[in-house]
Amino acid sequence: MYAILDRAVGACVGDRASTHVDDAITTLPDCIVRNLIVCYFSEVESSDPFDMLRLDQQLCFAMYSTSLAMTKLYKPLLAPLGLTYPQYLVMLALWENDGLTVSQTGDRLMLDSGTLTPLLKRLEEAGRLRRTRDVADERRVIVTLTKAGHALKKNAVAIPPDVMCATACQIEELRALTAQLNALRANLTEFTSTLRT
Repeated sequence: MYAILDRAVGACVGDRASTHVDDAITTLPDCIVRNLIVCYFSEVESSDPFDMLRLDQQLCFAMYSTSLAMTKLYKPLLAPLGLTYPQYLVMLALWENDGLTVSQTGDRLMLDSGTLTPLLKRLEEAGRLRRTRDVADERRVIVTLTKAGHALKKNAVAIPPDVMCATACQIEELRALTAQLNALRANLTEFTSTLRT
């Protein structure tokens, strides 16, 4: 990977690459990323210079279409629990750590308040959770599970094995894949944070 990065830096800055790769990385991040992509796809044998634009070559499409398939899988599994997939994620977060603030719940699920608030409202209306003002700081809203919300956890235990069965993967493969996706998400989050103005 370092060799590819070195070539990419060279493509970006020419003779200046001989100074120091780290300096070039710092000064030309966008250019380096573009050239890294080009260098990566140049390793793939193809007579078509636009092969990298093929839909099936796109990581983003593989992730997007897989996400759609996963959500479709969960729909019949969650129907007996009366949950949608986004609601299920909220319940997972609260089953893991009950009593989170709304802000903490949003951070845990990577959801903004505009998306999270309607989810919490519907779950509260269904009697799965309650939202209360923190007596120590009324600006904070605490989200806690109701008795019904806690009881639902027992019925949800069967869902992960069903999902694992549907993937046709071994548990070790799924753990490795999850770790890779978590690392990828962290890398993308870190990179996009540098693009904010």
